Amino acid sequence: MKLKVLGKYIVLAAAAVLSTISVHAQQTGPLKVSANKRYIQQGSKPFFWLGDTGWLLFSKLTRAEAEKYLQVRKAQGFNVIQVMVIHDIAEVNTYGDSALIRKDITRPNITSGANAADPKQYDYWDHVDYIVNLAEKKGLYMALVPVWGSVVKEGHVTSKQAKSYATFLTNRYKAKSNIIWMNGGDIAGSDSTAVWNTIGNTINNLDNNHLITYHPRGRTPSSEWFHNEKWLDFNSFQSGHRRYDQDTTAKEKYHYGEDNWKFVEVDYKLKPTKPTIDSEPSYEGIPQGLHDTLEIRWKDYDVRRYGYWSVFAGAFGYTYGNNSVMQFLKSSDKGSAYGAKELWETAINNPGAQQMIHLKKLMLSRPFFERIPDQSLIAGNPGEKYNRLVATRGKTYAFIYTYNGRNIPVNMGKIAGTKVKASWFNPRNGETTLIGNFSNTGVKEFNPPAEEKDGNDWVLILDSL
Repeated sequence: MKLKVLGKYIVLAAAAVLSTISVHAQQTGPLKVSANKRYIQQGSKPFFWLGDTGWLLFSKLTRAEAEKYLQVRKAQGFNVIQVMVIHDIAEVNTYGDSALIRKDITRPNITSGANAADPKQYDYWDHVDYIVNLAEKKGLYMALVPVWGSVVKEGHVTSKQAKSYATFLTNRYKAKSNIIWMNGGDIAGSDSTAVWNTIGNTINNLDNNHLITYHPRGRTPSSEWFHNEKWLDFNSFQSGHRRYDQDTTAKEKYHYGEDNWKFVEVDYKLKPTKPTIDSEPSYEGIPQGLHDTLEIRWKDYDVRRYGYWSVFAGAFGYTYGNNSVMQFLKSSDKGSAYGAKELWETAINNPGAQQMIHLKKLMLSRPFFERIPDQSLIAGNPGEKYNRLVATRGKTYAFIYTYNGRNIPVNMGKIAGTKVKASWFNPRNGETTLIGNFSNTGVKEFNPPAEEKDGNDWVLILDSL
C-alpha cells in the first residue's frame, strides 16, 4: 500500500459513531511467540491479533479525534493498530509541528519544556507519546512502523542514520507495554536491505521485551528476505489489493492473485518455525487493483474472505483495512488517495469492520494453541479461487470455511469422539445454528444455508461429543 501525501490538514471536530458491539476489557502487556512457534500469546493466554491499518494516525488526527478513533476500534474488538511513525521526510502533524529538523532522520524535532496542555506547544513526539499512552490505557497495541519504505527508497536514510534514528525511537518507547515493532513499510526487503537490517538489529539489541516483524510490499512476504534474521520474531505478508485477473505479473514469485492463504502455506513450511499473518489484504472501500478509481470497490464479504482464508490456513491473526480510515479522510482535505470519498468518521463503522470481531471470537472459543491447518478434512477437491474450502482443527473441534456457500464434503474421524455436533457459524453476525449430531466416521456432506453465490460465506463447526 503506497500512500500519497495529502497536503496541509485543517483541524476539524470529528463525530464518530461508536459501535454497539461489546467486548471484554483489554489490557496490554508483554507478548511472546507461543511454545509451538505458530502463535502469539499474552502471558499464558492466546493473543489473537485483530489489527487495523491506522497508518496516518499520528499525523492526521487531533488528540480528541484519536480518542474517538481508538475507542471505536476497541469497541469493535480490535487490539492492534498499525501506524507509521514517519510517513514522509517532511512529516508534519495536524498541529503543524514537524517530526524532524531540516528533514534529517537523525534529528527528531523535540521541544524542550513545551506546555502539554497548550495545543500550540505540542511537538510531534509529544503527540505520538500521547496517542501511544492513550492506546495503552484502552488495551490497544501499537504496531509502529519506524519509517515508511518510500522515505528510505528515496535515499533519505543511510544505514548510519538508521542506527541513530532507531536508537532514539527504541529508547523512547521500549518501556511501554503496548509496542510491537513493524520494520519496513510497503517495500521489498531487497531494496535497502542494509537499512532494514540495521533498524531491526538496533531495535532487537536495545529492546528484548517487544516483538518485531517486517511489513513488505504488495504480494510479497517478509520471509523472502528476513526469515532467518534473529530480529524477526514473526512473518508478515501483504497479499495486496488486486483481483485474480489483475495479478498479471507472472514473473513475480508470489503470483497468487486473491489467494492469500497461499502465503500462509509457504511460511508454514519454513524452518525455523515462525508465526505469520496477512498484515495488509484488500481494504474495504478501496478500488480493486488499487490505482483505477473507476474500478469496483472491495466489500465486507471480501475482507471476511481474506480473514477466514488466512487464519484457517494457519495465520495467528488478521489485519483489516479501510480506504478512508487508513488515510483518515476529512472534509477539509484537498484530495484523497485511491479515490476515497467517504469520511473516516463514517467509514470506521463500515460493515466489514464490525464483522471482524466474529472471527476473533470464533478462534478464541476453542483451544487455541493446538490448532493446525488440515485440508485432509475435506473429502475430494477443495476447489480453486472463490470455490476454495479451507479447513483447520484442534483435537476436539474443526472449522471449515466456504466463501460461496458450496456444499462441504467432510472426511469424518479427524477429531476425537465417536460422534460430533455440527453447527453453522455466520461470519456476518457471529450467530451459531445447530445442524445436528452425526457419527464421526466415513464421509458426510453438509449443505450451507441459502443458495450458492459469492459472499454467502459460512463456517462449518464440528465439535466432539
